[in-house]
Amino acid sequence: QVQLVESGGGLVQAGGSLRLSCAASGNGFSINYMAWYRQAPGKQRELVAGITSSDNTNYADSLKGRFTISRGNAKNTMYLQMNDLKPEDTAVYYCNVRWKRGIVEYVDWGQGTQVTVSS
Repeated sequence: QVQLVESGGGLVQAGGSLRLSCAASGNGFSINYMAWYRQAPGKQRELVAGITSSDNTNYADSLKGRFTISRGNAKNTMYLQMNDLKPEDTAVYYCNVRWKRGIVEYVDWGQGTQVTVSS
């Protein structure tokens, strides 16, 4: 299993910015894909953005231009820069990692970090 530690959530006013981090640790694994999902109260969990091992990215259409996903130099850390935040961005944000050991692929989730945007 890969351990995921998220950080960077908090309370921010509308128009503000936050940067989320997700660090993956463990032994003998390689990461195929990392992504951020979010879940607002009463809603389904949705994809925010993802990044491959080759640094190809994908975003939810509604968030393009405001959110930027990236990886650190060590490639096992992922960031989500969120700008011009809106109250509707309020949600728990989850780190998701697809990783493999040998030929078997696994999926793990972080514990989630709360982002609250006040109007």
